[in-house]
Amino acid sequence: MNLDPVEVVIFDCDGVLVDSERIYCRVDREVFSGLGAEFTEAEIVEQFVGSSHEVLTAILEERIGRPLEPGWHEPFRQRYEDALDAELTAVEGVADVLDTLSVPYCLASNGSHSAIRRNLGRTGLLERFEGRIFSARDVARGKPAPDLFLHAAAVMGVRPERCAVVEDSPYGVEAARAAGMRAFGYCGGLTRVDRLAGPGTVVFEDMRALPGLLGVSRQGTRPCRG
Repeated sequence: MNLDPVEVVIFDCDGVLVDSERIYCRVDREVFSGLGAEFTEAEIVEQFVGSSHEVLTAILEERIGRPLEPGWHEPFRQRYEDALDAELTAVEGVADVLDTLSVPYCLASNGSHSAIRRNLGRTGLLERFEGRIFSARDVARGKPAPDLFLHAAAVMGVRPERCAVVEDSPYGVEAARAAGMRAFGYCGGLTRVDRLAGPGTVVFEDMRALPGLLGVSRQGTRPCRG
């Protein structure tokens, strides 16, 4: 099958650029337990990784059996920030990948602009994405809706079918497919392969393999399609 060449690569942030999901999952379990909701790590990975704040809140309310006040998460914010300050690193190999790409790239995340910028700053990646950071706060609906990726493509001036999305969550790959973009599911983190696999999606484990899979390596590596 002939595919349009990739002209822009759209990266998710957490779990794709920064190795934050393990940190979030650990603190989530502590916070949710304090609210009266017990989750296993597997449940948190399955239900929350890559989700919007609205989805997370709805699932949590269902588990505890009562509505949460607006801003319920604010008292716990510092607990997450302290853990990220102490532990956060870039995903292994991602800086090399960014150096290798021969096409423009940007970032599109369900997180807020402030959270995205803090995590990129903690890992030395912020300057690489300045002016090309898109948040779900910029659109009506976050992932798994396609709005955020379509917004990023429009601002970057590229048709959706010429965009490649790099994601680590089912919400993200679902949004990419809905946007008519090629999805590349990174399974080197917490998400199982079977939860990323599907039509129009290449699943890969080593971030350094990405430029070759995309066919946009400065070294001219040919793509490997799956």
